[in-house]
Amino acid sequence: MSDFAALALAAFLTVTAVTHFLFPAYFRTLVPRWLPSPTALVVGSAVAELATAALLFAPATRTVGGWTAVALLSAFQVSHLDAAFHTRTRPGFLGSPWGVTARLTVNAAYIAWALAVTAG
Repeated sequence: MSDFAALALAAFLTVTAVTHFLFPAYFRTLVPRWLPSPTALVVGSAVAELATAALLFAPATRTVGGWTAVALLSAFQVSHLDAAFHTRTRPGFLGSPWGVTARLTVNAAYIAWALAVTAG
């Protein structure tokens, strides 16, 4: 995969991490109810995204960064799968069956992007 794809993924993860800090209340709504400490999970995921982005920005650690991104984005699928079980109790488009399907699909595409980066 090109350097551009890795750098674009790094930039994407950086922007996403920053939005976790700017809009924590929104991201707490994405944390499944059965997980403890939504605030800590939002902050932790933002820090993990920044660390992953740093790995992707550096050519020497880009492959490790790609695999780290795969793991991180795969962990986020838990939130989207959990939403699938609560489509009747969550308001708004992202909580609807179509919204959950979109969330799962888009996140799967992000995982594919990260996998492509691991191929170097």
